[in-house]
Amino acid sequence: MTTRVHAFSDDALGDLDAVGLAEHLAAGKVSATEAVEAAISRIEKVVAELNPMAFTAYDRARVGARTPGEKFFAGVPTLLKDNVDVGGMPTMSGTDAWAPRPAKKDGDFAAMYLATGMIALGKSQLSEYGFSASAEHPRLGAVRTPWNTDHSAGASSAGSAALVAAGAVPIAHANDGGGSIRIPASVNGLVGLKPTRGRLPQDKIMREMPIKIVSDGVVTRTVRDTAAFYREAERVQRNLALPPIGDLTRPIKRRLRVALNTSGVGRGADPETRALTEKTAALLEDLGHTVTETDAPIGPGFADDFLLYWAMLAQAMLTTGRPVHGRTWSKAKHDNLTLGLARHARRNLHRLPGTITRLKRANAQAELYYEKYDVALTPTLGAATPPVGHLDPTQTYDVIMDKLMDWVAFTPWQNVTGAPAISLPLATTATGLPQGMMFGAAPGQETLLIELAYELEQAQPFARIHA
Repeated sequence: MTTRVHAFSDDALGDLDAVGLAEHLAAGKVSATEAVEAAISRIEKVVAELNPMAFTAYDRARVGARTPGEKFFAGVPTLLKDNVDVGGMPTMSGTDAWAPRPAKKDGDFAAMYLATGMIALGKSQLSEYGFSASAEHPRLGAVRTPWNTDHSAGASSAGSAALVAAGAVPIAHANDGGGSIRIPASVNGLVGLKPTRGRLPQDKIMREMPIKIVSDGVVTRTVRDTAAFYREAERVQRNLALPPIGDLTRPIKRRLRVALNTSGVGRGADPETRALTEKTAALLEDLGHTVTETDAPIGPGFADDFLLYWAMLAQAMLTTGRPVHGRTWSKAKHDNLTLGLARHARRNLHRLPGTITRLKRANAQAELYYEKYDVALTPTLGAATPPVGHLDPTQTYDVIMDKLMDWVAFTPWQNVTGAPAISLPLATTATGLPQGMMFGAAPGQETLLIELAYELEQAQPFARIHA
C-alpha cells in the first residue's frame, strides 16, 4: 500500500512557498517566531517516517526568529545540507565514521546563504559523502520520499528534498557533484537548479578539487522560489565573471532550439522514462519551440572517466580522515560504496592524469553543442525511483555501482562541464511517483533556464503532494 505523507496544515506556513511566506512576514501577517515554530512542528510530524534530519538546532532558530532582520527572506525557515560548515553545528557528511564536534564558524557557503535572512533549523541528511544517489546508511537509516515512503528520497541532498516536498520548510540547501540537487528534485517533485560552476561561494574543500564538479544551490516547490533565491544570493555576493541572473519573474519570450537526448551517459532511459521525456518534448513543440533528437555530446569513455574521478574523491576522504577528524575516525564504519570507490581509485591510479585531461575537454564539447542548441532536454534519471533497499550500501560494490550507473545516466555531464541544468517536476510515472525532466544550457545561462521553467510551470502546473 502506498504511504504518502506530508506536513501541510493550517498554520503560519499554510501552503505558502518561500516567496509567499517572505511576503507574509514582511507584511506582518505572520511573525518569524510563528513561522519557525510551525516548521519545527512540521518536521517533527514527518521525521520518523522520512528520516531527513542530521542535526537539529531548534533553540538556536527560535533565538534567531526574535530578530530576523530586514532581508527579503528574513524569518523564512530552512535547512542546510550536512556537508557544509555551519558554526556551532557538527558536519558529518552523511557518515558516522567519527565523533561529532561543532564547526568553529560558518563556511563560505553557509555565510552567504544565511545572509539572505533565512533561519536554519538544523542540517539535513545525505548519503555517505554524497557518493550514492540514495541515502540508505546502514546505521543512520534510509531517507524516504514523502510521495511514497517505500521509496528512496534520492540523494545526495535527500533530507532537504524530502522536507521541502513534505511541506516542512519551503526551501532548503542542496548541492550537486554528480546530480545531487537534480536527482532528489526529480524524486520528490521539486525544482532543482544546479548553477554554473562558480556562481555561488563554496567551502574550501569544494574549491580545492582538481575539477570543481560540485555546485551549491537549493531545492524548492516553485520556479519563483528558485529565481528569488539566486536574486538574493547575488545581492549578498555575485561572481562578476558570470552574467547576472537578476530579478526573474516571467516566462521566456523567444522560441528555443531544443536538443532531445534519451541515450544518456553510457546508459540510456528505460522505455517509460523515454516516453515521458518525449511527451515533454511534445509540450515544448506545442509551445512553439523547435525540438531535434540528438545523441549525447560525450565521448564513449566519459562514464568510466567520471567514475574514476568520483572514486578519487572517495580515496581522498579516506586518506585524510584521521588527520582531519582525529582518533575517533574509523575506516571500518564506512559503507561498501565508499570503500569500493576508494579501492577502484587505488587500482587505477595510473589512469588518473589521463582521466582528468579528458574530462577537462568536455568544456570544449559543451561549447560546440550549445552553438547548435539553446537547451538540451533529457530525463533527470534513467528510470523511476527505486524502492528503499535497491541501492542499499551493504551490497557489494559491483552490484551497487551497476545499479547506480543504470539510474544516474544523465546528470554528471554538467558537473564536469560546469554548465547549469535544472530538473522540473513535469512527469509522473505509472505508479504515481514524480519523474523530473532536465534542461541544460551553456555556462552562465541560468536566466534562460529559469525563464523556460516559468513557461513550463504555467503550461503544465506541477503536481502537489497534498492536492
